[in-house]
Amino acid sequence: MSVELRYTVDGPEDAPVLVLGNSLGTTVAMWEPQLAALTERFRVVRYDHRGHGASPLDENPCQLEDLGGDVLAMLDVLGLDRVHLGGLSLGGMVAMWVAAHAPERVDRLVLLCTSARIAPPEMWAERARTVREHGMAAIADVMVGRWFTPRFAAEHPDVVAWAKDQLTGTPAAGYAGCCGAIQVMDLAPLLGSITAPTLVIAGAQDPATPPDHARRLADGIPEARLEILPDAAHLANVEQPEAVTRLLLDFLGGDR
Repeated sequence: MSVELRYTVDGPEDAPVLVLGNSLGTTVAMWEPQLAALTERFRVVRYDHRGHGASPLDENPCQLEDLGGDVLAMLDVLGLDRVHLGGLSLGGMVAMWVAAHAPERVDRLVLLCTSARIAPPEMWAERARTVREHGMAAIADVMVGRWFTPRFAAEHPDVVAWAKDQLTGTPAAGYAGCCGAIQVMDLAPLLGSITAPTLVIAGAQDPATPPDHARRLADGIPEARLEILPDAAHLANVEQPEAVTRLLLDFLGGDR
């Protein structure tokens, strides 16, 4: 059963629609660095995954198809037949699932710092167990340390604190549930069925989803375009906001 996601809508009512999904442990706030520029050309819909931000928590174990079903249900509620779809990390995984299973709903696809499969499964089970037993603070420093390069973190402690607040504010059950979805995920067999023109963006210094993961996506999705940002870790859109925004606008177009 789908969950009624919390979402925000910004930008002109008559503009093309761009739907953006955030990473594991963040909220719609993750896309704030891009919002002003994107809303000049697009109607931007940002959503929180189930159990994240203001979206309700489903205590039942979930799989990627559940998260993708949540997005499709949201599109139906908003009356959106076809949209540009993008996401970072978990948001990108959900976007790939939607693009493969409901290709008629996706115009262009943007995948940032994400992967078709992240092994080993035991890692995700252990992380879910840790947050359920000890809370989000138990993983916060390690996870946020993977989101930014050391130099950026040293120069922008306020941004690091902003990101950490999103992570520690995520309900442990919601985070653990999405860990379970990633644990059993394998999108590799579906990549060849994605028909939407696709842009894949990676951070060269991303320890969570290294560039090899992006290369496999670009190789597997027909005619996908790959861009690797040299000075970025996992939250590349925050660390390199101008570069990511420029890539999005160039790929999506949307001139009005």
